[in-house]
Amino acid sequence: MADAFSTRTIDVTTGSRETVHDLTGACADFLDGVARGRDGLLNVFVPHATAGIAVLETGAGSDDDLLAALRDLLPADDRWRHRHGSPGHGRDHVLPALVPPHATLPVVGGRLELGTWQSVVLVDTNRDNPRRQVRLSFLG
Repeated sequence: MADAFSTRTIDVTTGSRETVHDLTGACADFLDGVARGRDGLLNVFVPHATAGIAVLETGAGSDDDLLAALRDLLPADDRWRHRHGSPGHGRDHVLPALVPPHATLPVVGGRLELGTWQSVVLVDTNRDNPRRQVRLSFLG
């Protein structure tokens, strides 16, 4: 089972503003070291109550569009019952219901099988926590 399952935690600094952070390179680097040409599954998981994992196009505006849509759906105002942290922080705790804290993706021949424009990203709207951990796990 040791060869079939490998896991690693990476640290990500997201800063003090909402962000979509591309994890695709980190995922590929991890698979280069553990998959060794095998087929399997990559699970990407963020163990935080205020962040999520998404698969989307980056660099052409979709990442900014996602953050704008989340601001429309989850405004940072005083409507939230969860009230610690910066104003509107309660919305950050609702985020994982819309952008889940995990994604499981196919690996074929040791490489992540994404579509042409797809990237794996960390979505973080919580301005109060600039440091995140992401767990990458390969089963194959």
